[in-house]
Amino acid sequence: MTLQQLRYLIAIAEYGSINAAAHNLYASQSNLSTAIKELESELGITIFTRSNRGVTLTNDGTELLGYARQVIEQADMLEERYAPSGTDHARLAVSSQHYYFSVQAFMNTADAFAGGEYEFILRECATGEIIDDVRTFRSEVGVLYTDDFNRRVLSKAFADADVDYYPLFEARVHVFVGESHPLASKTLVKPEDLEPFPRYAFEQGTSNSFYYAEEPFSYLPHKKNIHISDRGTLTNLLTHYSGYTLSTGVLSSEMHTGIVSIPLDTDARMQVGYIMHNERKPSALLESYIANLRAVIKENPTVTAYLGE
Repeated sequence: MTLQQLRYLIAIAEYGSINAAAHNLYASQSNLSTAIKELESELGITIFTRSNRGVTLTNDGTELLGYARQVIEQADMLEERYAPSGTDHARLAVSSQHYYFSVQAFMNTADAFAGGEYEFILRECATGEIIDDVRTFRSEVGVLYTDDFNRRVLSKAFADADVDYYPLFEARVHVFVGESHPLASKTLVKPEDLEPFPRYAFEQGTSNSFYYAEEPFSYLPHKKNIHISDRGTLTNLLTHYSGYTLSTGVLSSEMHTGIVSIPLDTDARMQVGYIMHNERKPSALLESYIANLRAVIKENPTVTAYLGE
């Protein structure tokens, strides 16, 4: 077993395919394939299952990936400590639901980093993918929300993935609409006010369960539903069309123009937090990101309670 084989393993797991990993490592696909086959033969396990869509870690592969990350992190620390002309190369990978504050905290962390080299990765993705990214060590942290409806199901998913959940804040449920929307002048929106309008929601891929939705009350039937996959599309729809979405009320900088946030007449609260793998020891960079998350959140007046400090 070599460090190079472990680096290839980590890259393939992160990029989801041997071809993509080879492209980003400037290595040949055959070299990566051979390295994984030799590793599988040496350890007597199957690391990846292969399909037309790429590769997926097996249970044995997931366990090995956790050990591989620890070995590589320690090896990198040794190189940085003892190489006379070594450079400070850092890495941070974050998976998040579609929240502007997680993006802002991510960029604040990148801007404040004083090292010479870094690789920062931000994935805005579905809830199930966030949990799986942290489970497989693809990401160091995942940002997502819970409430009274989904908490029991997500808590079980967290336990199955061997991750812990750390709450950040609670907020009242808000309605996002465009400035020209018929509801835009209201100071409080009742649930029945929303019935005539399309409901925008982020699609959840193969984990298309009400419990994995990013928006509260997704389980309530609605006649008009539009599913999207990125924040840019949501901003465009809210600005130019007659639909709405439900969220924490925390508006992104690009949403302050053309979009309004109105409290929903409900006692329900959204709790946003982050998950980390139980076997991961937070790096200084990860701790910096979490601190930046808290700082960004505290700047928003719609947050009703700060948690976990």
